[in-house]
Amino acid sequence: MFRLKRRVQKLRGILWSGCPSHLRPICWKISLGYIPPTFQRHHETLRRKRAEYHSFSAEYFESNRVMNADELDILDQIQIDIPRTDSLRNLLHDERIKMAIERVLFIRAIRNPATSYVQGMTDLVTPFFSVFSSEIQSGKSLTGANDETLFDNVEADCYWCLCKVLDTVQDHFTCSQPGIQRVCHRVNELVSRLDRALFEHLAREGVGIFHFAFRWATCLLLREFSGIASSRAMDTYISEGDNLSDFVAYLCTALLLRWAEQLKAKKFHDVISFLQQPPSVSWKTTEVCKNAVNCPEGTDWQIIKKCCPGGSCVSRSISVAVTTILTLVSDC
Repeated sequence: MFRLKRRVQKLRGILWSGCPSHLRPICWKISLGYIPPTFQRHHETLRRKRAEYHSFSAEYFESNRVMNADELDILDQIQIDIPRTDSLRNLLHDERIKMAIERVLFIRAIRNPATSYVQGMTDLVTPFFSVFSSEIQSGKSLTGANDETLFDNVEADCYWCLCKVLDTVQDHFTCSQPGIQRVCHRVNELVSRLDRALFEHLAREGVGIFHFAFRWATCLLLREFSGIASSRAMDTYISEGDNLSDFVAYLCTALLLRWAEQLKAKKFHDVISFLQQPPSVSWKTTEVCKNAVNCPEGTDWQIIKKCCPGGSCVSRSISVAVTTILTLVSDC
């Protein structure tokens, strides 16, 4: 058991530097603890967890149960937010995906009243639907079944994995959102210490960290990345586990420092416009590593110690390492 845990930890360590797309589904599920590391237990675990989710779905959407006013308000807000989510546009051509995302977010909200539903959660569920849907498209799903069953399985897997990630940043979404406020204060502190000129320029222009970092922390910056790059970012988020909130603060700071010279030349409205539509929205996968996780030399952040060598997240060495660890774990 100890050996298995160490191998899973090693898998998560490798995942930090990026995972080849064809290995993401199984790597994410194992690293999040959704399925056990032993291959022999995958089928039974998935069968049980998927059945449990489908019982939730039947209870809330297929029975004669009448929703109360609060539940109707939550569902209405989700239905409003889904079409507005840029990262979902490539998925929403399929009405099944739209309805599945609606169910996942609603069921999660009802079953977790402390956090309920918060705008921005639509961005967090997108990478899971994108990555797990690829199992159907590539024919590499963990269990053989017809297309409709496979799609139902994707929905259930997305629900449980989203819950796992949200559990690590739960105080981002509870009353008063203390986790997000802590991230914003940390970013403010880091920028003040690491680039005083940028900090003072933003202050002179009346741009507070909360003007933009609040949204960044709520969406875990996924709204600031393209669809494919957000999956790459999720690799690292899953690897960070319970340290995710701290990592987001470092990542926000790293982006601000990356754009410091551009920001120092802008006035209030231009700064806000720039940060609402930053250059990262057009970054490719490798650029997330190169531009976001590589930080200025001379700082002592954990993020620097884990920098991706050369900025490549799909190198052959990583692919071989992930495959090797998966093989070792599955053989135990």
